[in-house]
Formats: sequence, structure tokens, C-alpha cells
Amino acid sequence: MKKLTFAVLITIPLLFSHLTRADEGMWMVNLLKQLDYGELTEKGLKLDAQDIYSINQSSLKDAIVIFGGGCTGEMITDQGLLLTNMHCGYGRIQSHSTVENDYLKNGFWAQSMDDELPNPGLSVRFLKRIEDVTDQVLNSVDPGMSETERQQRIRQISNKVEEEAEEGTHFSATVRPFYEGNQYYMMVYETYKDVRLVASPPTSIGDFGSLTDNWMWPRHKADFAIFRVYMSPEGKPADYSPNNVPYQPKHHLPVSVKGVEEGDFAMIMGYPGNTDRFMTSYGIRELQEVEHPNRIKIRGKKLEIMNKIMNRSPEHRIMYASKYKGTSNYWKYSIGQMEGFKRIDLLSKRKKLEKNFIQWINGRPEREEKYGNTLDMIQQAYEQRREYEHAGQYLRETMLYGPELVGFARSARKLEQLLDRSFLKRLFKGKDLRKEVKRLREQGRQYFRDYHRTTDLEIAQALWKMLQADIDQRFYPEALKKYLGKHQDDVSAVAVDVFANSIFTDPSRFEGFLDDPGLEQLRNDPAYVLSESAYDKYYQLRDRSSEYDNQLQKGQRLFVKGVMEMQPEKTFYPDANFTMRLTYGEVGGYQARDAVKYKYYTTLEGVMEKEDPDNYEFIIPDKLKKLYSKKDYGIYGDNGQMPVCFITDNDITGGNSGSPVMNGEGELIGLAFDSNWEGMTGDIEYEEGMQKTVCTDIRYLLFILDKYGEVDWLIEEMDLVN
Repeated sequence: MKKLTFAVLITIPLLFSHLTRADEGMWMVNLLKQLDYGELTEKGLKLDAQDIYSINQSSLKDAIVIFGGGCTGEMITDQGLLLTNMHCGYGRIQSHSTVENDYLKNGFWAQSMDDELPNPGLSVRFLKRIEDVTDQVLNSVDPGMSETERQQRIRQISNKVEEEAEEGTHFSATVRPFYEGNQYYMMVYETYKDVRLVASPPTSIGDFGSLTDNWMWPRHKADFAIFRVYMSPEGKPADYSPNNVPYQPKHHLPVSVKGVEEGDFAMIMGYPGNTDRFMTSYGIRELQEVEHPNRIKIRGKKLEIMNKIMNRSPEHRIMYASKYKGTSNYWKYSIGQMEGFKRIDLLSKRKKLEKNFIQWINGRPEREEKYGNTLDMIQQAYEQRREYEHAGQYLRETMLYGPELVGFARSARKLEQLLDRSFLKRLFKGKDLRKEVKRLREQGRQYFRDYHRTTDLEIAQALWKMLQADIDQRFYPEALKKYLGKHQDDVSAVAVDVFANSIFTDPSRFEGFLDDPGLEQLRNDPAYVLSESAYDKYYQLRDRSSEYDNQLQKGQRLFVKGVMEMQPEKTFYPDANFTMRLTYGEVGGYQARDAVKYKYYTTLEGVMEKEDPDNYEFIIPDKLKKLYSKKDYGIYGDNGQMPVCFITDNDITGGNSGSPVMNGEGELIGLAFDSNWEGMTGDIEYEEGMQKTVCTDIRYLLFILDKYGEVDWLIEEMDLVN
């Protein structure tokens, strides 16, 4: 694979000079002007750095948004139309669905702006600018400070920098560490809160293959949803109002129907969530021996129980659709990453790097003084926190995010605080109390609409048995110990007791409580007591673990700085941290294993080949089959075929879901939605030739909008390029 040459990309006082792979790296968009554009132009880029990131003129960054809390979206018209993945908007689509109007099953196709559906609580954030604040943050840090003092000082200065940036504006600012705290940047955002659902395909198209195909190639789905961003009539961000008007972005992406070919330049911008490519062998061992096995075991059991209820009826499937997807995503990720670690023997690779690092340190006394204890600090921190990480993960997976009951009961915590005030204070704060009761009442309606008590009880019994079997009693929540004593250590009986006697498992009891909320009733509710106790114990374990995290942070910061000094010939990019990044590479297939070679694209023919009427993941709508039989592809087909998905070697991770895939002109050619199974190690180690970005071809998306959804009014709003 061809490599590209880069100029120096960062300004901290470390030396590095030239090469990195073209497909590897999540590059900060504000530093692109320092790239060597010669080879990028050869590769196919037709834009300059100002076209991609600018604070003075319209640029690509103005079309890219943080969608909700963990995805990317992009503006595709001058009337606020926003494109993202269906799985990013899945919960919103589900919230509008009923048995009578099942938008998950049938799709949703607004016929005009008046039909678009509001989504309270959903927002998008636009990046306004990025500033290097390293000097401001680190100049006040004393080398003699403890790690705790250092972090406190950094947070204090960062808060001040953020407040100064926000003063007198409606913007929000956040200061983030890069290179493990060796450099700091501030991001300034503008948030829009009126975001309405416009169109989404049925899950049989938008989530075709669902869990079976998740993280796999080849893929055959149109993973997209379309929303619209609204603003006030004055052109400012505003909460939902029928008087709001469509947002007019500073930039929106032209949509290309020219198609893609192997070797084409591909560029992705978005918000990758987290990578840890400087992770040491000690961290990898913790993943292999603790985190991944725990997640696979616990979530596997939860998914097994959820799957039973989903197969019972369409109503139950709707109830658990979003919950099932949320639970399964990183369950499968853990399985894939464990296999990948073994396949590439990543542990040995990192041990080799660490051996070289030690040899480099021993080469000079000043290095030994500065970095001599680095790996020892890291190793000791992982070893000392191990039992707390293990127990904390079990509490998180089996209780905090296990049965829904525990999380729902926790939502009443603010109500308890309001009820706990003296009578006189409550007299003057009655408005707060009424507001909180109203909030809980609405939350309860949403919760019980998709709640199945028997299934939640079965999940609680199964997961709490695991907790009882796999962690030491000293890590149990105090309330669980008490209940186990009451029921002769029978955790299943504990679950039955809690579910039978809690207001949080019955809508009538919950509504009755909110009609006349009482402090003692809440404090004596078994689910609330267990929830509070579980969270208390989890935070205790987190605090104990964090005692060693400070040591780990210091070790990692020194390790990163040292490795960069050790390899001055290499250009380093910062780990992903949910800030805007650009990655680029090319369209192309790959050799997955011996005698297995994948081409770079899939077609509608492959959808038909996968059909299985007895498996909900592979059911094909009759209308789509008719379009296929007629080969009625319009302008979106390619030589008698309908392209569906393609892959590139762009470097992405979670958070990039919904990111635009663009050609060299900055035109939209696809929508990123996944990575491939063979590239599951990517968050820790990029593997050249194996790691792929899986994308929905924009032509398939347009075909579904036009021929299947029959919402050509949306396509007319776009700027099509052919």
C-alpha cells in the first residue's frame, strides 16, 4: 500500500520528521495546513487546508456535527437536512414507534416539513474553532507536584480558559488533553436543540443483517437516517417551537452519484471516540484477562434472555429492539478484539516495544533519571487496581446497567434530595418539587411503555447469580448483603422480593407514589435502596482504582513522551478523544485470510442471496424485491447493478458512526457505519492491509429514498453531482 509523506504536525518540543501510513492516523483538522499536500494531491485530494478547516470562511468542518452524545452527522442541504446512521438515531425512531405505527418495521418517510417529528433532548453540536492552550494549561504546573495536585491544577486552569471563551456568548468550550496530557487544545461549539426526524428506512433495510453481520464484511445495509436541524426565526439556536425555521449551515456537502472505483481517494471527517495506541503490554493483559471475558460472559447471558422475549411477538420485539442493540454492540466487539489480539500476537509486539524503550533509556543517564521508573509505575498500577477493576465492572454490568429496574430507581435520587429538605425549605422550593415529580412522571410513562417486568426479573436473577459467584463478598453492595442474609444467600429470592415490593416495577404503584411522594416510602423501597447501595459501592471501587490511576496516568504520559523522543523519525498523531479528526486513504478490498479475498463493494444481488424469511435479521421487504426484479435503479445503478456498500482503509473507531465519506472534491460518496472483523484490534493497534471502514454507498441511500421511500422531495433539496 502506498505511503504518504507528512510534515511535522505538532508543536510540542519533540522531534519527529517524516513518514506514516496514508491510511493510519486520525489527524487534527486545525493542523492540516502543515501537511505536505504534494502527495495528497497525487492521491486525489483537490482541496486545500482552508477548504477543510477554517474559522474565517466556509469549510468542511462547518458541515460536520456531533449527533446526540456519541455519533457524527453531516449537513447535506442548505435547509438543515442532516444525515447520520440509522443506528445513531435508533432510539429516537423507536420512541416514535407503536404497534400501529411501527417505524422500525415500516420505515418513516415525512412527506413534507410539517410531518417531521420533534425529538426532545436531542441536539447537535457544530465546531466553531480549535485553540492550542498548552502553554496556558501547563505553564502553571510544577514538576514537583503530585499527580493529584497536577490534575487539580490543570482542571482549575482549564475551567478558567473555558469560562473566558464562553463569556458573553452562547457557545460552549471544553479543554481536552492530547498525547496523554503532553498537550492541550480547546474546542468551542455551538449547540442546536431542535432536531426533527425526517426519514429512516425499515430495519429490514437499514439494519439488514443486524447482529449477525455486525462488525463484518461483506455488508448489505443502508444504515442511514435523516433529520433536520431547526433554529429560531432570528437565526439562533433554540428549543423546539413550531415557529422555528430550518437551519442554514455555513457549509453543506454536495452529494455525488459518480460512484467509486478501487483505488479512489477517500476522506472521512468525524468524531472518533477513543483509541489507546500507546497501551502497554500490561494494559493489553488486563483487557485479555479481565475486561473482555467479563463483558462477553455477562452480556452474553443478558442477550440470551432478551432474545427469548423478542421472538415472542412484534410488540415485544419493539420493546427490546434498542436495548438489545445497545447491549450486543460491544459484546461482539470484545469477542472480535480478543480474537484479533491472538491473531496478531499483540502482546508480544508491545513487549518488544517496551524492551526497546528500556534499552533506549539505559543509553544515557539523563534518560534513566527522567524515564527510568516509567514502565514499573505502569505495571504496578495495573496489578494493584486489578481486583477493583474486576469487581467494579461486575457491579456495572450486573447491576448499574443490568436489569433496567436498578437504573430507573436511581432516577428518583433528586426527588429524595428535595423531599429531604426541611418543611420550611420545601414550602419555598415547592416549584422544584413539582417540576421533579412532573419529570419523573413523564420518564415513568416512557419507561413502562417498553418495560417487561418478568424479563427484567429473569435478567436480574441471572446476572446477580454471576455477581455472587464471581466476586468476593467484600465488594457486594451493603444492601445486597442485607437482603442475602434475609433470604439465606438465595440471590434469586432476593430478586423476587425486590421486584415484588418496589414501586419501580409497577406503573400504578409508581403513579400512586408520585401523587403523594413520601420520603420514608422512597427510602424504604427495596429497589431504590439496592440501587443507591450499588452505586455507592461502585463509586467506592472506582475511587480505590483511581488511587492507582493517577500513577498509571503519570506513567503513560512519560511513556508517550519517551517513545516519541525515542522514534524521532516517526510522525505521531494523538489518540482519538471524541474531537473532530480527519482520516484518509483509498477504496479497496483485502485479503482476510488464506484463500479468502474480499472485493471492495457489494450489490443488491448480495442482499437477495442472504434472504432468510425465518430470520428477522435477513427478511427482505416485498417492495425492495420488486425493485430488484425490475432492475429499477434509476440514475443510481451502475452497469445494471445496484451498489450497496463499499470499504476503504480509512482509520476510524466508535464515534465515527455517521461520518461522511468524501472524495477528493469534498463531495459525499458514502456513509461510514462500521469496521470489519479482521480489524477489531484497531483501537489499540492499526493493522495495515486489514483494518477497513465499512460504508453505505450514497447511491444506495438515494435509491432507497427515491424508489423505496418515495420522498424525492428530499433528493430535490440536495445538490447532486454527476
